[in-house]
Amino acid sequence: MSDRYGRDVLSSGRTHQRPKTQRVEIKRGMVVEEVQTGYVGAVVKLEKTNGGFLVHLEDRRGRTQAFPLGFGYLLEGKPVELVRPRPAVHKQPGRTASGSRAVQTKARVARGSRIWVEGKHDAELVEKIWGDDLRVEGVVVEPLGGLDDLMEALVEFQPDAQHRVGVLADHLIEGTKETRIVSEVASQPWAEHVRVTGHPYVDIWQAVKPSVVGIAEWPQVPRGEDWKLGVLRRIGWPHEDHRDSARAWQRILGSVKSIGDVDWTLSGRVEELIDFVTVGRH
Repeated sequence: MSDRYGRDVLSSGRTHQRPKTQRVEIKRGMVVEEVQTGYVGAVVKLEKTNGGFLVHLEDRRGRTQAFPLGFGYLLEGKPVELVRPRPAVHKQPGRTASGSRAVQTKARVARGSRIWVEGKHDAELVEKIWGDDLRVEGVVVEPLGGLDDLMEALVEFQPDAQHRVGVLADHLIEGTKETRIVSEVASQPWAEHVRVTGHPYVDIWQAVKPSVVGIAEWPQVPRGEDWKLGVLRRIGWPHEDHRDSARAWQRILGSVKSIGDVDWTLSGRVEELIDFVTVGRH
């Protein structure tokens, strides 16, 4: 049927449609904007409350604010509905990301021993590759927030034969402050129950093979320049602030599928720590 009133003379003939809102599962590090307030931040926590779920966002100054989970967010400029992550689907027996044989068993209750890593990105990468193995063993991985607090944390933890601690350190090369901290740990009475090892890289990003993320090599960044933003600037990725760093890390982490995607200087050390904290359990 023809339009009995004719076309609106002011119309261009095209129908304007609102952008479709997509459902997006939240994940740590995802940067979104809360539309009503204009608040921009990276997802750091999902909290269940009596009134529903709240998503905690951390802005560029390190301040955190909570908002209701659901509609009213922008992700890369597009409207989204933030939803809870779906439960992990148990895979059929095969190989885990670390190359171990997958077994159909429930995760063990966390044991007394721990693996400590320096930061959040380290913990996420270890979880991505060795998470299945660690759950079977009942080993918890915890970020320290930096190696400077290691001695204080160990004194508080008081390691013993049933409560071992494996520590994965960044930039563990001769002559650095990291090696001096390791020497101090070795002089303590409980030193036999602690194993500190690590990789030679400034940051865990470099432990991911460059080819995995589509670059020829990890660039050198002069001392005094923000390392992550310096890397992003040199490889041609967005590098304005910490939000770009957060997006870049999610891109890098998403490219890692198995133990073969990281350098042996990381994988060998993590395997060593897992063996150390699980000794005598089988």
